[in-house]
Amino acid sequence: MHYISAFENSFSGKLMKVLDHIEYRRIESSEDMQDVARLRYKAYKAREVLPVAAKNLIDDIDFDKQAYIFGVYYYEELVSTVRVHHVTPDHRVCQSSGIFPEAVNAFLDAGMTLIDPARFAIDPDFELEMPALPYLTLRPAIVAAVYFDADRVMQHVRPAHAAFYKRVFYADTIVPPCMTETYGFELTLLASRSKEIRGRLMQRYPFFDSEAYERRLMFSRGNDAGSPPLTILPTARLASGSRGPIRGQFG
Repeated sequence: MHYISAFENSFSGKLMKVLDHIEYRRIESSEDMQDVARLRYKAYKAREVLPVAAKNLIDDIDFDKQAYIFGVYYYEELVSTVRVHHVTPDHRVCQSSGIFPEAVNAFLDAGMTLIDPARFAIDPDFELEMPALPYLTLRPAIVAAVYFDADRVMQHVRPAHAAFYKRVFYADTIVPPCMTETYGFELTLLASRSKEIRGRLMQRYPFFDSEAYERRLMFSRGNDAGSPPLTILPTARLASGSRGPIRGQFG
C-alpha cells in the first residue's frame, strides 16, 4: 500500500484549499481569448521565453477542433492559462508534434491517444505568492486524460523543468534536450503513462481528481453539449472524498 507522507498530505491539503477558490473557464469568446493572449505575452516575456519573432501569441491551432483553452481564475481574476489538445492517430494537431514530430508520430502510429498541454502561462504577479498555480493550471490536462482515456500525457518543456514533471507526473524522457528553431532554446520531450499512474497520482495529489460531470463540462463538445459553461467549479474535494480506495483505473 502506498502511504502519503505527512509533508505531502499537508501540501495537498493546502493546494486543495486554494482550489476551493479557483474557477476554470473554457475560453471561447474573442474577448476572453485576447485576455489569454495578453497573459501569455506577459508571462513569456517575464521569463524571456518568447518564440522567435513572436508577434501574436494566438496561433492557428488555438482554434483547432480538438484544442481546449482554459483560463484559471482565482477570486474571479485570471491568473493562469493552458491549452489542452486531444491528439489521436486520425487527428495529429498539437504543439508537441510541431516540435518533436517523429517522437509524437511514433506514439500515434502505435495507435495511442495523447493529451498535449501547451501555452502554459502564469501571471508573474501571482507566481511567487501562489506556488499552487503550476499544479492547478496543469490540472485540466489530467482531467482530459481521464475523460478521453488517453494513453500518454505529453510535456515539451525546458530541461530545467523536467525534474518537476518527473517527480509530480512520473514522466519519462522521450527526447533528450535539444535546440529548437521555433523558440531558439533547448527543449526536451517527456511523457506520462497516464493509465498506469492514475492511482498513484490521485492518491498522492487528490486535487487532480474530478467527478464525471466536471470532466464533461470541461471537454464535452457537439450538438448535445450546448454552450460551454461560463465557469467550471473544481470537483476534486468531492471526488477524492467519495472515491474510496484507489486501484488504478477511473471512469
